[in-house]
Order: sequence, then structure tokens, then C-alpha cells
Amino acid sequence: MFLKLYLITLPVFFAIDMIWLGLVAKNFYAKQIGFLMKTNVNWPAAIIFYLLFIVGLVVFIITPALRQQSWQSALFFGALFGLISYATYDLTNLATINNWPLLVTVVDLIWGSVLAGSVSLISYLIATKIVL
Repeated sequence: MFLKLYLITLPVFFAIDMIWLGLVAKNFYAKQIGFLMKTNVNWPAAIIFYLLFIVGLVVFIITPALRQQSWQSALFFGALFGLISYATYDLTNLATINNWPLLVTVVDLIWGSVLAGSVSLISYLIATKIVL
């Protein structure tokens, strides 16, 4: 069941996050933290984060929500997982990096919540239609 859920969640996550990073917020991050950004993305590090984050969504959010048959659980706990995960990164940066913008932290916390909540909900709904 884990592998099937993972393979459902993976493209959902990438589709939503790539729209955010590539279209919606691209200029926002360049403007806010461009002075810190690398010219070349460290893709292995980025891919490892995404793969691990999706494991967390499947294990801690989507699987329990399916057991409970609760889309509300998928949405709420997915959003909470995203908030906590993104807060780990952003609040640490806010605490330790000179000139880390508060606005980036606020936007990222909101985005992490929206991303993980929506990915969890959509993956849950797809999984219920496939009848895993």
C-alpha cells in the first residue's frame, strides 16, 4: 500500500510545488533572498528533501486518513505537517541568518501548510477512487 500511495502522491506534490516555485513565487524568492540563492540548484539535495517529505505525508498523514476514512484528517493534518516542516527551515533561518526576511518566513509557512494540506487531500481522494 505504501508504494501505491507514494506513487500517487509524488506527481501530485511535484505538479503543485513546481507551479508555485516556477510560476507563482519565482520572482518573490529572487527579490527577497536572491542575495543568498545559488545560481545552480543543488538538485540531489532538493530531490532528497522532496522524496523524504512525501514519505512523511504518506506515512503520517495519508495512510492514517485512509484508515479513518477521513478527508478532513488528510487536509488538517497535512496542513499541520506542512506548517511544522516548513517552520523548521524558515524559523531556523530567521534565527540564524543575517537579514533573513520575515516576509519569506510568513509566506513559506503559509505555503507549506497549503501545499501539504492540498497534496494530502488530493492524494487521499485519488486513493479512495482507486480503492486501495
